[in-house]
Formats: sequence, structure tokens, C-alpha cells
Amino acid sequence: MSSTGPILVTGGNGQLATSLANIGGDQIIRVGRPEFDFDKPETISAAIEKYRPEAVVNAAAWTAVDLAETETAGAERANCSGPKALGEACAKADIPFIHVSTDYVFSGDKGSPYTEEDPTSPETVYGSTKADGEQAVLAANPKSIILRTSWVYSAHGKNFVKTMINAGAKNPALKVVGDQSGNPTSSDDLADAILAILALIKKDGWKPEFGGIYHASGTGETTWHGLAVAALEEAEKHGQTMPTVSAIRTEDWPTPAKRPQDSRLDCSKLHRIFGVRLPEWRESVARTVHRLFAAT
Repeated sequence: MSSTGPILVTGGNGQLATSLANIGGDQIIRVGRPEFDFDKPETISAAIEKYRPEAVVNAAAWTAVDLAETETAGAERANCSGPKALGEACAKADIPFIHVSTDYVFSGDKGSPYTEEDPTSPETVYGSTKADGEQAVLAANPKSIILRTSWVYSAHGKNFVKTMINAGAKNPALKVVGDQSGNPTSSDDLADAILAILALIKKDGWKPEFGGIYHASGTGETTWHGLAVAALEEAEKHGQTMPTVSAIRTEDWPTPAKRPQDSRLDCSKLHRIFGVRLPEWRESVARTVHRLFAAT
């Protein structure tokens, strides 16, 4: 890995791209539309040639899970053919490529945390295009690292934690799904993990065993209801009135795309290979909520 170029981050103003820019400082160059657009393949190689990065992080994706059910072509370009082309451009430049994926590649019916060895079993267009994208990226560039993450939130952008705090400020009672389990992940924590991986590659050079799929989520598990309660309890410490939060069932909150019932991820491989473990989710929720209120 050359020590002279920047780290190129796709995803414009998305949660992860913003966290990487905030934490990584001058070493990060963020690109987004119109300069970099998966719908315009010529912009992909042009960005690599312009910035000559030492590594690329793909934080751009089609994340509108329900909309993907009907807008399949757009989801496929953003989640599969676009990342494949970016992987090929990185391979041509002989640079590492970190591609961010999702727990939606799994159906959520295993009953225990998924490992990287488990076969994918997506049940949505979004999950299918992300699963296909993983394989396309791995085939395109041997220096690819796929990081599957889940339930991403931050103090910026649109996400569940911010939505719950805003809803709690306006409503005395909330209803939140309580029968889906997963690992909440702070985009700042994920950015820290990515920068730690890239620092290790820069220090030791690329090793073949680095390539492949990893799970990278916050430590510990909860439900959407549990995450909402934790966020609102933190908001209460900052003077916001705590609403009543009732747990409801998945079928009480129908959505066009099926949500995985239990998409907990086993992240031990990430620690074994890179020495990286994301913080406990409650600590990160507290930090995020504190930042939200500090900014108001």
C-alpha cells in the first residue's frame, strides 16, 4: 500500500462517509454524486485516476430497503455492478478495497449469531443485491475486504436513534418493534474499525489472509425496542421527557421488504485477524445521544 495517497471514500454525505471524514481528517477524500456515480460507470475509474488513493472505502449503497423492492435496477447498480466496477478499478491500481455490506444478506432465522461461514439467505431485493455485490467485489479484486455491519446510527444523517429521539420529544407514547434482534452499530465506531484495518495494512503490507468477508457490528445485542429505550433514557439525562415505549410485534408494523428476525453477527473473525473489536453498543448510544444534544 503506497504511503503517499489519500483514502478515497465513496458515499458523499452518508453516515459512514461523514464519520470517516470527521475521524480520518486530511487523509480522507470523500466523493459522491455527480463526481462519483454508480449510475455513470465512467466516473468510477476517473475518480481513481484523479485522486490516486492508497485505498478505497465504498460506503455508497442503495439503503432504501423498501424502495428496492420495486426499484430493482437502481438497487442492483448501487449494490452490485457499481461496486464490482469500483473493485476492478482498485485491482487495476493494485490497491486495497474495503466494501461495506449488511446483515440483510441473511434471512434471520438461524437462531444464533451468524458467522462469515454461514451461507447467505437474503429474502429482499436489497439483501440479494448486497449478497451478489459481495461476490462480485471479491471476484474483481483479491485485495478486497467486505465488512458486513448492521443497525447503523450516528449523530448525523437519517437513522433510527435520531428518529426515536425526535419522536420521543413530540409524543408521550411510542410503539417500537420488540421481536427483531441485532447489533446496533455506531458509524463512528465502524469508521474507527476501518481506519484501524487500513493502518495495519499500511504498516505491515497486504497479506493474502486479509482478503474476504468479516462481520463488523457493535458489541452486544438488543431489539429495536431495546435500542429505542436506551436512546430515550440517554435523552432523558439531557432534559427530554421519557415517553412510554411499548414493544409491538413485527406483524403489527408491516413493511414492503421483510426484516430479518434475528440478524445478530458474530464478529470474532475481525478481532482474530485485525485485532479490532467495536465498542459495546450501549456506550456508543450514550456517546451519540450526548453529541446530538451538545449540537442543539
